[in-house]
Amino acid sequence: MTKKLWIILGAVVLVLGGVYFLSHRSAAGAGRGQGNAPVIVVAGTVRQQDTPIYLNGIGTVFAYNTVTVRSQIDGTLQKISFREGEDVRAGDLLAQIDPRIQAAALSQAKAKQATDAAQLQNAQVDMQRDETLYDHGRGLIDQQTYDTQKALVAQLSATLHADEAAVASAQVLVDYTHITAPISGRTGLRQVDEGNVIHPTDANGLVVIAQLKPISVIFTLPQQNLPEIQRLTAAGEKLAVIAYDRDSLKPLDAGQLAVVDNQIDAATGTIKLKATFENESLALWPGQFVNVRLLVETRKAGVVVPASVVQRGPSGPFAFVIKADSTVEVRPIQVAQLEAGLALIDLGLKPGESVVVDGQYKLQTGSKVTVAPPAGAAPAAPDAKDAKPHRHRPAST
Repeated sequence: MTKKLWIILGAVVLVLGGVYFLSHRSAAGAGRGQGNAPVIVVAGTVRQQDTPIYLNGIGTVFAYNTVTVRSQIDGTLQKISFREGEDVRAGDLLAQIDPRIQAAALSQAKAKQATDAAQLQNAQVDMQRDETLYDHGRGLIDQQTYDTQKALVAQLSATLHADEAAVASAQVLVDYTHITAPISGRTGLRQVDEGNVIHPTDANGLVVIAQLKPISVIFTLPQQNLPEIQRLTAAGEKLAVIAYDRDSLKPLDAGQLAVVDNQIDAATGTIKLKATFENESLALWPGQFVNVRLLVETRKAGVVVPASVVQRGPSGPFAFVIKADSTVEVRPIQVAQLEAGLALIDLGLKPGESVVVDGQYKLQTGSKVTVAPPAGAAPAAPDAKDAKPHRHRPAST
């Protein structure tokens, strides 16, 4: 039984091997038969257009100004006059502290000021009387009495000035019981509730106000871009900046470069830059990560092709150029930028040349090609006056 089983298994292996050999032989023959058939590709034309050149970086959104609102005096929080998340203007009332202690101190300072003012007025009257008696030389008062009265008037005048300062200081403390917004912006979450005793040293303060219009984005670029940026800013250029979402698909807002940092990060070899955006639609929010594009130049009549034309090889980027005899040539190229589905070409291609947009994986130098329209595109009707006679070979069935 064991011997028969081995014989059966050997026969099955031989049969399967023969089938495998015959199938691959027929496939190879078919491949050889079709080896000279043209490769169907999608073609495009090298063209010229004004092309913006961007430097791409990654940035973080920051509020243009941020203030933590704190009380400047100790006291009981009597009333909160803002709602969380609302916009406030500089000077708007945010909260009220119990003002009774400060108001009493102000009244006391004013009372002392009034007392000292009355004493000064009386001393001035006495000095005028003594001056009259002394000037006429009647000998009714001596020099020392006159000088003493003059000194008393000066002393009371100084006291009155001190009282005025004390009243002003007490008034400031009364004003501090009204907590107002130092800047215009949007309030965050309230950090303390009514009825609590608050202090200037409270770590979290009362609320944080962030200025969102305008707003700032800090981003980084490689240090090798710094000389170009410095050259443009030194010439007075206002460099445009566009902020995109994390997928670099949707533009969020457009602004201008505001600041170039004064040092390069030695650890990363990058330079920090800050751009300012009007942010009228509030598409930018503090803490948000964005992709940033800094416009440094607009190349006039730049040579462009679809980005898929650019292929990568051991010697660098290249493109398949379709020649007049419908064969392809491998052409080394220099790419300046890949942006928005277009490749800006520095060297290697000329306007009007035909290049392969899709189907390159089947090509090599000298391959014969047949140009087909892009997938899903309707065939274009030729212009009667511009169309040239063109024969189409019917597809084999």
